[in-house]
Amino acid sequence: MNSSDPSISPTEIPLKAPTNVTDLSASDVDQVERALIDASTRVPVLMFYTSAVAWLLLGTLLAGFTSFKLHSPDLLSNVPVLTWGRIRPAHVNVMLYGWASMAGIGTAIWLMARLCRTTLRHPLLIVAGGVFWNLGVLLGVGGILAGDSTGYNWIEFPSYAAVVLFVAYSLIVSWAVLMFRFRREDPIYITQWYLLAAFLWFPWIYLAAQTMLFIVPVQGVLQAAVAWWYANNLLFLWFGSLGLGTAYYMIPKVTGRPVYSYHLAAIGFWSYALFASWTGMQRLVDGPFPAWMITASIAAMILSIIPVATVGLNHHMTMREYFPLMRYSPTLRFTVFGAMSYTAFSVLGTVISLRSFARFLHFSEVSIAYSHLGLYAFFSMIMFGAMYYIVPRLVGREWRYSSLIKLHFWSAVYGIALMTLMLLVGGLVQGLNMDNPTLAFTESTQSVLPYLRGRTLSGLLMTVAHFVFAYHFGLMLFGLGRTASVPTFLNPAEPDTEELVAH
Repeated sequence: MNSSDPSISPTEIPLKAPTNVTDLSASDVDQVERALIDASTRVPVLMFYTSAVAWLLLGTLLAGFTSFKLHSPDLLSNVPVLTWGRIRPAHVNVMLYGWASMAGIGTAIWLMARLCRTTLRHPLLIVAGGVFWNLGVLLGVGGILAGDSTGYNWIEFPSYAAVVLFVAYSLIVSWAVLMFRFRREDPIYITQWYLLAAFLWFPWIYLAAQTMLFIVPVQGVLQAAVAWWYANNLLFLWFGSLGLGTAYYMIPKVTGRPVYSYHLAAIGFWSYALFASWTGMQRLVDGPFPAWMITASIAAMILSIIPVATVGLNHHMTMREYFPLMRYSPTLRFTVFGAMSYTAFSVLGTVISLRSFARFLHFSEVSIAYSHLGLYAFFSMIMFGAMYYIVPRLVGREWRYSSLIKLHFWSAVYGIALMTLMLLVGGLVQGLNMDNPTLAFTESTQSVLPYLRGRTLSGLLMTVAHFVFAYHFGLMLFGLGRTASVPTFLNPAEPDTEELVAH
């Protein structure tokens, strides 16, 4: 069956073909239903979004200071709380658990309510979860800055913060299961598969890592294996699932056409679930580990090309003949850029996991470029696109200035592109020099300094993007957006385009 069947809702294509599909055109009843659902999600979603934006600004400031410290290490070096060893993990964890996780959860709340076609049930669970989540991040960042970091990459929060985060997440995932239980739609849509998987995967990987590293700790080098397994699975199974699920909703929703193929979607999801969880060990090439562990992860990274290809093809065919809409729709522009970055991120991850490349790139800035490409160019850009779509439906107003949206987009795009380029080229030069036995280690360190300064410049562009977005979001939050019946287009829209992208 071709999912372009006009009888199927053009925005929500189930992975299982429904036996009795009704026409879900924008009738008065549907509009009232959507309005009620949006009203029920307003407080929790805006709470998560507001918290995410606040953490984004703090993480941006920490990132700028971290970047300066890389090429100017003497800057405030006599202040313990401002040393690189504390600022850098504080920045990373703020972006992971403050900005990215809260933006992803806020988006998932709205999407789940819309796709389950039911008003929000038990909102106090979500609100309480959000409060505890903010408290956990605050305690964690404070602990890191006070010198109480665990020392494991991407899981530096001390145990007391981890407990609070886990309590918060238990409340959130309980709500997600209840919402899915009382859904009004029989078919399970593509986006729901990814969101439910993310909600169930996160507690598994988080609790497993906490158990094996802190509760009943494994010994010796196995700790490094567990830490890398957690970091890679957090990136793929948590952020990747939230990002792909959101893209699968936003692209068809804005273009007004169905996902190209639910068969490709099913292949992409199950192959993603199968191979992504095996990754992580490829970051330990040439380490003191069993060869089969590293080889299995490298094979999983190579086989992850299957979900990358199917998802990329599905998105491209859905967008076919609709790419000109990116000229008008901010949601589509951010989301498509994020979806394309997912392909670039995955291809880069496959290349640097190969032993021939990992041998001299593993300890270079290339691995940092890889992380930025996944967390920012892919995930964060899709979240920005989702927020541009969802927030007006929650506050009843449209974004005020198209110029600010364009400034946000281009500053973010040029910033992440320049950062990725600087880190990739600098990391390649650094890795080749470290692999050259005739050069001293200090020479390889000095060779990367110009590229680190370029990274700082790119960070300034991204800082502009984030503060512009925060200002614009604040206007919406305080009811200062435009009162209009059509979205805020990036450029003046033609009448037919205006009607197509309006809802």
